[in-house]
Amino acid sequence: MQTVTISSKYQIAIPKSIRERHRIKPGERFILISIGDRIEMVPERKMEDLQGILPGMDTDPGREKEDRI
Repeated sequence: MQTVTISSKYQIAIPKSIRERHRIKPGERFILISIGDRIEMVPERKMEDLQGILPGMDTDPGREKEDRI
């Protein structure tokens, strides 16, 4: 676990060990999500980057034949 300090401009510096582990590059964008009393940072990804991340996933919606017209 690492501790960071928020600057007077509300900025933080991500520790080098975490940047290297997650391969974070300068200019990379993140989405901040507030969950209860914590904040999570999630890398923003383009839709093209997400293609193929769930190989073998069943994409059949499981509809009944009566649902189809």
